[in-house]
Amino acid sequence: MATCECLPRCPFFNDRMASMPAMTSLMKKRFCQWDNSGCARYYVFTKAGPSKVPADLFPNQMDRAKAIVEATPRA
Repeated sequence: MATCECLPRCPFFNDRMASMPAMTSLMKKRFCQWDNSGCARYYVFTKAGPSKVPADLFPNQMDRAKAIVEATPRA
């Protein structure tokens, strides 16, 4: 799969999040540069919109992402 379309503005990929995990480089390769279909940030971005992506959401927090999307009112 291709590089994620959100990379230029993604706080995780651009190291602008507090408490970056030790496995950051591996997570970036997996979620950002290889297959973003499992990325929690991308999931919220596509299902609920960019304004609903929390600043502190990490790519591996899919349970949290699903809860955010479920709580987002449908237009």
